Amino acid sequence: MNNRDKQAEKKPLLGQILLEQGYILPEQLEMALKKQTATNLRIGEILVKNGWVTEKDLAEAISKQTKYPFVSLSMFRPMQEAIDVIPESMARRLQVVPLSIDENANKLTIAVSDPFNILALDEIRMITGMDLDIMIATLSDIKRAIESFYSVKSSIDRALIEVVAEESAEFDLSREEAVSIDDAPVVKLVNTILGQAVESGASDVHVEPFENETRVRYRIDGVLFDMLTFPKHLHPPVSSRIKIMSGMDIAEKRHPQDGRILLRAEGRRIDIRVSSLPAIYGEKLVMRLLDQATAMVGLEKLGLDPEEKVALDKIIEVPYGIILVTGPTGSGKSTTLYSILQTLNSYDVNITTVEDPVEYTIAGVNQVQINEKAGLTFDTVLRSILRQDPDIILVGEMRDTETAQLAVRAALTGHLVLSTLHTNDAPSSIIRMVDMGIPPFLVSSSVVAVMAQRLVRKLCPSCKMPYELPQDVAESLGLDGFTTVYKPGGCEECRGTGYKGRTAIFEIMPMTEEIRRAVMTGATSDDLRAMAIRQGMRALRVSGAKKVKDGITSADEVLSVTL
Repeated sequence: MNNRDKQAEKKPLLGQILLEQGYILPEQLEMALKKQTATNLRIGEILVKNGWVTEKDLAEAISKQTKYPFVSLSMFRPMQEAIDVIPESMARRLQVVPLSIDENANKLTIAVSDPFNILALDEIRMITGMDLDIMIATLSDIKRAIESFYSVKSSIDRALIEVVAEESAEFDLSREEAVSIDDAPVVKLVNTILGQAVESGASDVHVEPFENETRVRYRIDGVLFDMLTFPKHLHPPVSSRIKIMSGMDIAEKRHPQDGRILLRAEGRRIDIRVSSLPAIYGEKLVMRLLDQATAMVGLEKLGLDPEEKVALDKIIEVPYGIILVTGPTGSGKSTTLYSILQTLNSYDVNITTVEDPVEYTIAGVNQVQINEKAGLTFDTVLRSILRQDPDIILVGEMRDTETAQLAVRAALTGHLVLSTLHTNDAPSSIIRMVDMGIPPFLVSSSVVAVMAQRLVRKLCPSCKMPYELPQDVAESLGLDGFTTVYKPGGCEECRGTGYKGRTAIFEIMPMTEEIRRAVMTGATSDDLRAMAIRQGMRALRVSGAKKVKDGITSADEVLSVTL
């Protein structure tokens, strides 16, 4: 059955679907129907304009009505061949996004918000000469996708045209870098990639070579999105351009390298850490964007609720001991540590850090960059720091037994030590230190507190929607059944994802006398957890559940990062 046949079938009414799904109330449907009669507007348009449903809710209902699948374009990267089939002017006029093409079946897959616009669909069929497979997307998603996909395509096309105009279409691998790395088109392409990353608020940019093309992905709010692809023959000059900008050796392709780019964009100073990794189709490059403005947020903006803020303020007032921040890579540990240092930084204290790498600079703080090739390791630098009359020491990470032993020694000799570990929760950090060879009595004597954390995406305030949390989900979060919370919608401000920005959830475990004694008697991580919760520690999931209840994040986000 083709798409025309589907459309000819008797469909359930859109308003009824929205009502049955719980998106609208009967009285809202009645009011919308009256307004439809008076204005001749479509029922869905009226419901969205009144704020009774989101664009996403409407699109999903249309999907159910028409049996066409729903697609979130923010998570989708169309085939370049499909983009080439429909001109940009036509895509904008008809509000359509080409997604993929099957030349063998002579079929084009498109995304539309209005599958009932028969004239538009017929025009696409006539222009392309292809049958259509239709998918449903929100109008905002479609508009944003047109801007993204076609602007990117234009940039790539301009770069490609200019490269071909200046050089032969035949690329000689032995000379393409020497010829192409200084080409203005390649420079423009790299600048476009970095500029769009900054504008999108990306934390990382992945440039990944494959057999026939190179893919560029941005990590935004912790999630990777496909942003663009470009022809395979442009990868070597693009790679060389990035390596030159970051101070790498462009002749070295067999070994991984690290570099750094200092960039000014949108009035902000962006520090970009670049890593290259040899892969079978070329060098994969990952660029981490470090924005000074986003790191120095201060304790009040970390996402701590009032109780957690009071607990942390009390912890960092101690004159000596170890404060550990734990969590997986990308959980915001560095931001938390820098925020603590900002609070502690004053003219009458000597603060020294040893980091790999130094991610952000702090005025008034002595920061040391690890350089293992030059013999500057964590343990050697830490030994030297202890002779520098420090008051507060930040150790970027306790990577080995020797570093941990030195940190304990520093804490026991009257210094405040801040550091990180990679463990799943706060109690596990204590056990991890014991496993690293630190005697339990030294761990219990030196550690002041452990703070575990995770990052969760914040609901977009412009489009979040209230709904009743199902009983089983509520129970898993420790909330009352059928609690009214919020779920993601999708709008232009959040790129259709329903989320905008991130915040942290915390698990703060002070080392009480009872916990210290338990550590010395060989207590397990589960024992320490149970003891800490009895004494008032709020577990990560409980901290997350409070943010769900407050409408800051969604239940799905919290459940995805907690056990």
